[in-house]
Amino acid sequence: MNADRRQKIEKLYGAAREWDITLREAFLHEACAGDEALRQEVERLLAAGGKPTGIPESPIQNAAAGRFEEAPTQSLVGRQLGAYLVRAKIGEGGMGEVYRAFDTKLRRDVALKVLPKPFARDPERLARFRREAQLLASLNHKNIAAIYGFEELPEANFLVLELIEGETFAELVLSGLSRTKSRGAEGRIQRQGSLPVPQLIKEALTLAAQVAEGLEAAHRKGITHRDIKPANIKVTPDGEVKVLDFGLAKAFTGDRANADMSGLPTMEPGPTRDGQILGTPAYMSPEQVRGQEVDKRTDIWAFGCLLYELLTGQRPFQSRDRKGAGTLADIISAVLNNEPDWTALPADTPATIRTLLRRCLQKEASRRLHDIADARIEIEDVLTALSAPTISTPSEPVLATIAPAPPKWRKALAWSLSGFVLLALMAVAVWYLKPTPAQPVMHLNMAVSPADRLVGLT
Repeated sequence: MNADRRQKIEKLYGAAREWDITLREAFLHEACAGDEALRQEVERLLAAGGKPTGIPESPIQNAAAGRFEEAPTQSLVGRQLGAYLVRAKIGEGGMGEVYRAFDTKLRRDVALKVLPKPFARDPERLARFRREAQLLASLNHKNIAAIYGFEELPEANFLVLELIEGETFAELVLSGLSRTKSRGAEGRIQRQGSLPVPQLIKEALTLAAQVAEGLEAAHRKGITHRDIKPANIKVTPDGEVKVLDFGLAKAFTGDRANADMSGLPTMEPGPTRDGQILGTPAYMSPEQVRGQEVDKRTDIWAFGCLLYELLTGQRPFQSRDRKGAGTLADIISAVLNNEPDWTALPADTPATIRTLLRRCLQKEASRRLHDIADARIEIEDVLTALSAPTISTPSEPVLATIAPAPPKWRKALAWSLSGFVLLALMAVAVWYLKPTPAQPVMHLNMAVSPADRLVGLT
């Protein structure tokens, strides 16, 4: 058996162990893609409890054997990890456990994402986590949970993250309402009840716009989240949205989803309802499911799934078997072949948002919306239109006030005065304009004797 084959078996085994035992068969059916020999090798390892059988010894296998025989992870609650006092376990997934801890140096609560020991013992994987932590530390955005550091201690290797209080989108959708304030305004996300549908749409779009802002900031840095889902989005008590779990994002575009099978998203913890599976595959893009190259358009697909669920209360891609319960294979088949139930959207959903959802959920990545910033702009324009004041029609007619008509004698007096004034003006005009008669000229002759002639007169 060559090294590539052996490594593929090891990776598939590691990924299969993270799935619930009732779902492993469906996972292996999809992951092995008809390679029955590969599937049998992985199943043999699973049946042997992680002890390799029928695989020649090699340095890779020896390291894998150490991983496979790893004892179950013990709880870290109550332990001191460097400067961090672990207080409670708040989450768990295939890529590690999340604890609430107290930073004794900076006197603040933080979240610790502890990497599984098998991953921490892999130098290449550990180096990749370190590089990604450094890259993600450059992200500084109000809608992204911050990464404070990466610690490597004898007891554990873990990421130090901002602790976000509040509810996840998954909790909001499951409970049917939000008990938070959305940007200062009271609002609830619910499918039924007293909240009008237009207000529901406005609240859903307000939350989605903040998710888009966070993803936009990450994409500008060349970082693809790859695991956008309701459980990875939180709403603080002040209504601010925070995108979580960037610690395991891919910092490189053009990465093949099947290059690292252990990096596949795993089942979400938490309750189920109506037989549905709460699993990340419902938010994986078609190219992600097929193991093809993924880029930021994978996040755009997941964003479309998220927005659809906020508006409808149901996932866009889900299926049920004859027993009424959805399986992993059903969900993956729905992602690859089915269209969302567009009739489930509220009737008042703006046409712009319907078009945006269709563009986000195009199965061919080349036909999908290319930039999450475009989604943000579309949503913000719709929110502006929804918030614009409307001109209301008064319930009772407003009557104009009309002055009563004056008495007839007043009208006659007014006309008389007007006529008198007019006549006076005409008389004055005639007086001043009449021609002036010529005045007669008188001639006086005087005879003066020479003796009386005055001096100077001739």
